[in-house]
Amino acid sequence: MSRRIDIELTSTRTDGTWTWRAAGAREPKGVLDGTVLPEGTKTGDVLKVEAEFDIDGITILGVIHGRVKVDKKETIALVGNDQPFEPVTQQLARRSGGDRKGRPERRPRPTRDGEDRPRRPSSERSDRPASRQRPRFEAPPEVPQRPRPKRLKPGSVNRRAVLDELPADQRPIAELALHGMQTVRQKLKEANAKLAEQGQPTMPEQSVLQMAENLLPRLRVADWLDRAQAAKKDLAELDLKDLRSVVAAANDPLIERADQCRELMTELRQGLTARADEEYRHWLEDIEAALGVGRIVRALKLSGQPPKAGAIFPDALGRRLSEATSASLVADALADRWIAVLEAVAFAPIRSMVNVTSKPETLTPDLVKTIQRLGSLLPQIATALGVEVAASTASPKPLRPTRPAGKGAPAKKLPPRPPAAEKPVAAVADVPAAPTVKDAEIPVADVPAAPNESEQEVATPVVADSPASEESTTE
Repeated sequence: MSRRIDIELTSTRTDGTWTWRAAGAREPKGVLDGTVLPEGTKTGDVLKVEAEFDIDGITILGVIHGRVKVDKKETIALVGNDQPFEPVTQQLARRSGGDRKGRPERRPRPTRDGEDRPRRPSSERSDRPASRQRPRFEAPPEVPQRPRPKRLKPGSVNRRAVLDELPADQRPIAELALHGMQTVRQKLKEANAKLAEQGQPTMPEQSVLQMAENLLPRLRVADWLDRAQAAKKDLAELDLKDLRSVVAAANDPLIERADQCRELMTELRQGLTARADEEYRHWLEDIEAALGVGRIVRALKLSGQPPKAGAIFPDALGRRLSEATSASLVADALADRWIAVLEAVAFAPIRSMVNVTSKPETLTPDLVKTIQRLGSLLPQIATALGVEVAASTASPKPLRPTRPAGKGAPAKKLPPRPPAAEKPVAAVADVPAAPTVKDAEIPVADVPAAPNESEQEVATPVVADSPASEESTTE
């Protein structure tokens, strides 16, 4: 049985034969008859041949010629003539008997008796019975939204100044001390464990911890100054939670005794008082504006998100909001509208003042589930609608916001938030042997940045928008 292989010609003999071997290899090899080779063949050429393999060896039957590329181009000859060029033109004929816009007049439709029936003008066709007209919904006017407050972005000028004043052997320990003494103990323990495995002297733990404790007061003051200066820069637009965290951190005795912090501390406390009064005034104004244009759900949600804990909700505004909420829960309202209002009023300060005077036309399963979930907060509404609520010790929480979906697709709920876990501390890099504290260096490149107190606060829960939002329901 024959097959095709690539061979390389290695030499020629006087009897007209050639020696060959497999292209790029030492084996197999053999001898072939020179008559099967094309003219101009020389030593070192690589050819594709037809070879037959049998017990006696390999016999070359002939050379296979590959495809030869031929540059063939087809052309089209353009033959001209001496006749003059005549362009083609087109002219549309004008309609006859049409109106002034060129459109033909409509023929009248015949009646059942065969007589022509004149068409009614468009003004008469629009006067349809109210039962045949589709209901129209006009959304309440939009309320201007206030700009989002800025978040605190502290710098590192004061901390870098303190670190630059320290000797080079104390800077790594000072950077670790910014994250707390627990981080210093953990890193020191891991570094000594590696040194012990390598058979090298360990660092004195007591001396290193004492050094960190001595550096910590200066570092804490510098860290607070960086945050306070950033808060002062954006005092008029800073988020109120971040500003409170900076002012609360100033209660540290080390910061209170620092001369460079007293003036800045007084200015921030005065600014916090002014900002709190301003945010409280804006909070009431936003509720008034939403209530004035008929956006009940938005007003209820805003009432449940005061600028500070313990903010007093005015009685007059509470009565207006409760009356508007009760008036929106009517019998002909859609079930989605009921769900949206109940989800908002359950976490509002006026939830005990809201009562329903009529039941919805249809108690859908989703509406019943909503009433059962919020029954402990709205017992008067559950009783009025005749929905039994199971006794539960756990208080319901606001729904999480839903992720916006495409047009026509149902909104998807966000996945549950995973439980907060402590950030793992990265392993200490190789630490050279250091019998004394002066020569010891603890690497801190893998230590995460010191977190701000503002980032550790628990976010205020947000009431999720119901599928029937304020813009898509009866408002």
